[in-house]
Amino acid sequence: MLLQQLVNGLTLGAIYSLIALGYTLVYGILMLINFAHSEVLMVGAFVGLGVQLFFPPSLTSGPLGLALVFTLAMAAAGALNVVVERLAYRPLRNISRLAPLISAIGVSIILQNAVFLWVSNQSQTFPDIMKMRSFQFAGADISSLQIVILFTALGLMAALHFFIQKTRVGKAMRACADDMEAAELMGIDTKRIVAVTFLVGGALGGAAGALNGMYYGSIKYNLGFLPGMKAFTAAVLGGIGNIQGAVLGGFILGLLEVAVAGYLPNGAEWKDVIAFVVLICVLLARPSGILGEKIGEKV
Repeated sequence: MLLQQLVNGLTLGAIYSLIALGYTLVYGILMLINFAHSEVLMVGAFVGLGVQLFFPPSLTSGPLGLALVFTLAMAAAGALNVVVERLAYRPLRNISRLAPLISAIGVSIILQNAVFLWVSNQSQTFPDIMKMRSFQFAGADISSLQIVILFTALGLMAALHFFIQKTRVGKAMRACADDMEAAELMGIDTKRIVAVTFLVGGALGGAAGALNGMYYGSIKYNLGFLPGMKAFTAAVLGGIGNIQGAVLGGFILGLLEVAVAGYLPNGAEWKDVIAFVVLICVLLARPSGILGEKIGEKV
């Protein structure tokens, strides 16, 4: 039972971690909570569904189909996030911190209702991309879907770590996160770096949306709200703006949610509540999060 809950928690935590990375990348550079990120991952899920509906079955099944779904879902979500930054955030960047936040909420509502009106207000079945099998290990049922989700998420996290730490663009992103004005004085095109940040964050959200659809087997126009809020909690828990913290917070929250659902009386009814209880406790006890650092305000 314990191993089963551990596997379930790691699978769920991997999805939360990918979403949380999108929040923390943007916040680390712009100090902006991109509340439209939850709808970006929803769009990524619908793009993944569209790929399976409109492409021939020979291209949407097996490993090739999996790669195609993820590639197009990530590309569409990343491009959408760049457009959102350009139209909704960039014109408001130097006005106040509140204006982009309100704009983010407005974009979230627009995207959610656009899918509601143009696609459907009903849940859509997310077809199986690969034939899934179950394995017995130490009394736990582990599905090949859980293995795919976990290793896909870990692979994307490793790729992000390499990109941030080893590439010129990644170093420029770290410089902008440290001091945007100084980075611009050193010749870094900060507008391009911000666009790349939104592209990468949106792509991770699109991948998380596709994984979420695969895991639960259905998607809906408002599917991004609850996972988005939980992932935001995970980012705060780990230390928002800290990439390692977002990953850690996502896995902790996934394990905690599964533990509540599996071990507490009526736990399934409380599993969604626990994320917001954690958020309140973290904000009260350690606002900077587990791996976050207290930084003095610049004057």
